[in-house]
Amino acid sequence: MTIISKFSQNIFLLMVLVVTFSSLAQSSTDYQLGSGDKIKITVFGQQDLSIETLLNDNGKINYPFLGQIQATGKTLEEFQQQIYNGLKGDYLVNPNVSVSIVQYRPFFIDGEVEKPGGYPFQPGLTINKAAALAGGYTQRASLSKIFIIRSNDVEQKSNKVDANARVQPGDIITVKQSYF
Repeated sequence: MTIISKFSQNIFLLMVLVVTFSSLAQSSTDYQLGSGDKIKITVFGQQDLSIETLLNDNGKINYPFLGQIQATGKTLEEFQQQIYNGLKGDYLVNPNVSVSIVQYRPFFIDGEVEKPGGYPFQPGLTINKAAALAGGYTQRASLSKIFIIRSNDVEQKSNKVDANARVQPGDIITVKQSYF
């Protein structure tokens, strides 16, 4: 293998990694917190202000000094900024706050899969991968009749999708039966 071809391979690999990580970073900045997410709030140098908690049905958490805080519907950055603003001034001069997701809320899959139910969400999940987690499609599954209800859809409308569509935490996937 020549030095130029080895160099070209390394450049190509680097480009693939950059594209992959940038798409994951973009999807995490758009992600909105919801009921069932387990989050960790860290205030560096303030052990008593660092907590790990599960967002309950009303989407609020009880945080020291700030009381009840609404978390659902906010991105990690928005929620982090809210805590920063609440602590700054009265409690701390310049708090260094970090909010991260410990565990995403589950997605649900039913219909023509071997083991219907709720499964832990993983970033980058597609319908095909979700079906694999559920034991695979049954013999009667129709890959052209897959429907999804997005967790952030207030109308709870079922949309037809293909097997390569991305899954989001809290989504409900239904794989219909094929008649032939």
